[in-house]
Amino acid sequence: MIDKQTEELISKFFANQITKVELQRLSLWLEHDRNKILFQEYVDINYVLEQSKRVNLINKEVVWRSINAKTRRGKVVPTYFKYAIAASIVLLLSLPIIFNNKNNTANTTIVNNNIKIGTKKATLTLEDGSNIALEKGQSFTTEDLTSNGEEVIYKDNSKNTSKSETIYNYLTVPRGGLHSIVLSDGTKVWLNSDSKIKYPVAFAKGKTRTVDLIYGEVYFDVSPSTNHNGAKFVVNTQFQEIEVLGTEFNIKAYSDDDAIYSTLIEGKVLVSNGVDKVRLDPGQQSIIQLDSKEKAINVFEADINSETAWMRGVFSFKYNSLKDISKVLSRWYNVNITIENQDINDVRFKAQLSKKQNIEEILRLIKNQNYINDYIIKENQIIIK
Repeated sequence: MIDKQTEELISKFFANQITKVELQRLSLWLEHDRNKILFQEYVDINYVLEQSKRVNLINKEVVWRSINAKTRRGKVVPTYFKYAIAASIVLLLSLPIIFNNKNNTANTTIVNNNIKIGTKKATLTLEDGSNIALEKGQSFTTEDLTSNGEEVIYKDNSKNTSKSETIYNYLTVPRGGLHSIVLSDGTKVWLNSDSKIKYPVAFAKGKTRTVDLIYGEVYFDVSPSTNHNGAKFVVNTQFQEIEVLGTEFNIKAYSDDDAIYSTLIEGKVLVSNGVDKVRLDPGQQSIIQLDSKEKAINVFEADINSETAWMRGVFSFKYNSLKDISKVLSRWYNVNITIENQDINDVRFKAQLSKKQNIEEILRLIKNQNYINDYIIKENQIIIK
């Protein structure tokens, strides 16, 4: 039987609204094996709750009655799907050690672990080809821009765009990095790890404002065309073009992914790949499969919170495969990850994790769900077994 105070703690935990003091109380409660079983039951039932919210099949009171009833009978709720539903217990933004089994790390090999958590950093490439390293605490200024090392801000040079030649700069964020930029028209851009964009120092008055996403993941908050004499805003990638009328959207186009994902937060966009063209409504995501012969643009309803979680310092995995999760982790921690057992490539996890955690904590959590046998960390190399 769960008392009301503990019920409230668990509810706050899953809503990511728990305080540090409350977190300590929940940790003490979870030291008892029976409570761990009870919490595991909640995890399983919470998954059903999430899936049922859209059709109002379950409410909170029903869930808790179910947990209490099953606990009194001494039964454990079964796993609902083949792939790692129990791994939803990894919803541990602030509590990565709840299910830490001390014996589980006995055989783990760690040699000179120098893997660091990602930070704000980037390289700015100017028109003359010179590269400027941007890091916290290192300011940089030219006649066109200012930077405090964590953000680049371009000046509005719309009155001085009579030059016949457009001057371009590049911003490159390495693996293990994150950065942001304000373009000369006021458009705000956030770049995720391992991303690169090309953009004009100043947009030509009355002409389409064009930015190239060379690779990676970028979030745009575009200055409306009404502020720029109706000039459209276009984002080009290698395989698609997005025409913008003033909006916020996210594009993920990594060179080692097999698709391009464009998610509209608000406003209007047209997505084109030279063969097909679709208009996205807010909350929709277009997916272009790069290995598809049809070259169609597929549109789905998007989980906005999940797609933009990286900007809030969160990994949000919605039943992603271990292979895809490894890609995300390798970009943020600047580490090479090899999955030795190919049979677990497609094992799927649901998890929300803080990007401030070190990678060993995350690997330990995944291992404790028994979906990987072990892992080896050697300098900046990780082997998952």
